[in-house]
Amino acid sequence: MKVAILTISDKGYEGKRKDESGKIALKMMKEAGAEIIDYEILPDEEEMIKMKLINLCDREKVDLILTSGGTGFSPRDVTPEATLKVIERQAPGLAEAMRASSLKFTPHAMLSRAVSGIRGKTLIINLPGSPKGVRECLEVVLPVLFHAIEILTGRGGECATR
Repeated sequence: MKVAILTISDKGYEGKRKDESGKIALKMMKEAGAEIIDYEILPDEEEMIKMKLINLCDREKVDLILTSGGTGFSPRDVTPEATLKVIERQAPGLAEAMRASSLKFTPHAMLSRAVSGIRGKTLIINLPGSPKGVRECLEVVLPVLFHAIEILTGRGGECATR
């Protein structure tokens, strides 16, 4: 599975904050056996996020893009909007599962606006911006990611069993 990880953070982009959340996603995906194609920190700029997502999906042909950050209520949090403008089909179960699991740890999970969806043969998943949130949410979806990518890319078999 070819994976790109994007941390969305104005302060991270400006070098004013160390990116711990993206590094956790990177480590977890490597440990799961994924090939990391790209890792980048972007500012909370909707157009830049959109263009990067489109490039990774359409030109780089990555299987999975994980974004970290920009999913809250701050006026600068625009990752879900950028993602929704890029995807062709939503995959709401992933974001719903992450929120449901996160509610066990904090009521603030209700404030997540993260979305998940598909563009072409690429799955895009918005993760929270905190290192703890990234770890907890990736632990929830990781068990289904390889199967999801196999089905999405046509490399896997049938989902239905008798």
